[in-house]
Amino acid sequence: MKYIENQTALIRHNIKKEVARLFLGNKLMEDINRLPIRLAPLDSASYRCCIHKDRELIKKRTIAALGFSLEDDINIEDTLLSDYAALAVQRDEPTFPILTFLDEACRSCVRANYFVTNVCQHCVARPCIMNCPKDAISMEKQALINPEKCINCGICQKVCPYHAIVYIPVPCEEACPVGAISKDSHGRQEINYAKCIFCGRCARACPFGAVLEKSQIIDVLKHIKNGKQVTAMIAPAIIGQYNATLEQIVGAIKSLGFSHVVEVALGADQTAELEAEEFVERMKQGDPVMGTSCCPAYVEAVRKHAKAFLPYISHTKTPMAFTAEKVKEAFPEAVRVFIGPCIAKKHEGLANPDVNYVMTFEALDAMFSALEIDVEQFPAGATLDLQPASNYGRGFPVSKGVVNAVIARVPDYIKINPVLIDGLNKQNVKLLNAYAKKCPGNMVEVMSCEGG
Repeated sequence: MKYIENQTALIRHNIKKEVARLFLGNKLMEDINRLPIRLAPLDSASYRCCIHKDRELIKKRTIAALGFSLEDDINIEDTLLSDYAALAVQRDEPTFPILTFLDEACRSCVRANYFVTNVCQHCVARPCIMNCPKDAISMEKQALINPEKCINCGICQKVCPYHAIVYIPVPCEEACPVGAISKDSHGRQEINYAKCIFCGRCARACPFGAVLEKSQIIDVLKHIKNGKQVTAMIAPAIIGQYNATLEQIVGAIKSLGFSHVVEVALGADQTAELEAEEFVERMKQGDPVMGTSCCPAYVEAVRKHAKAFLPYISHTKTPMAFTAEKVKEAFPEAVRVFIGPCIAKKHEGLANPDVNYVMTFEALDAMFSALEIDVEQFPAGATLDLQPASNYGRGFPVSKGVVNAVIARVPDYIKINPVLIDGLNKQNVKLLNAYAKKCPGNMVEVMSCEGG
């Protein structure tokens, strides 16, 4: 469980584990209303103002774990978790958007990014007041910033001779590479989906766990429990989640009730093969550069924020898309579930009719925990369905992995001069636009996450 790196991740894990455990034990409707009480008993330490506040937040996190947006229902406080559970079981397919905000936790962040510390000396010069363009600073025992007037320009911090003014980031806004998140008039964060590239950085960055993915764990378990064939399409990054062999991981997944387990690295091999052919064709027709296509967040970033680079995006489908096609052909009756580390894949899955559901590794591990399956102690011997992938396909998740897979398939007379964008941030999104005019190489590999 390497992904459990902080307390908010642990809380999410425990909620999903309990939801899965109750559903598989036929006690979801009967016991889910008491889930907040069980996870936050009276004698436990409170994370917020009181244990009752913790329970309310657990309830709302559970609603997201059941696959619902917290923004949709203004009567959440009056609606039972069992009512949401009933709707989740009846649901036919996941819904847009893939993220939701937990309002009470979200309001914990500051309204203004600049704050005057007690280092302030109440000086006579008062350059912070004199240079503020919005008259947002007053002086009492020390300087005070009015958050209603502050526009976060940072001039006061630059001119303070005592360095008494500090910058306090809003983590989700800082993490968003395209400026898609901002606070509304009530201090709540909102996502502008016309700008959002669905990279999931906001969810990872929020220290209050206020940005939540809408889980599809009930949807997947429902099909397994009903005896349907369900195929797990596992991203190659899964091997880094456990101190276990691929055989052990495959066996553990099949023990959850999945009928088949297929490597998405198999689709990655096909992506690399066709991207190599596309690259050769583009170079012959005189294109100056081609960008790789496997990261959906990168494609969304180009479509919405780096449109100059749009003509140079590879037209080749992603590994997930190719793998889903193979699974559909091999197991036409099966429900197809992609399992990977990336929230962006959940958005890609919504747009692909060949992909029925997308689960994160976090949800998969919650299922393991619910059934008390220890992957690292699981017996070896399980085999993948369909043929195994190459090492190049399995190397797609790491930086340079896509480029190396394509280079291996391009004829020697065609030279690839790769350029790597290792992680999408505001600067690198602008860089994509610049590469459309002049690029130091002829193939650009973009990874949304640093290191892949």
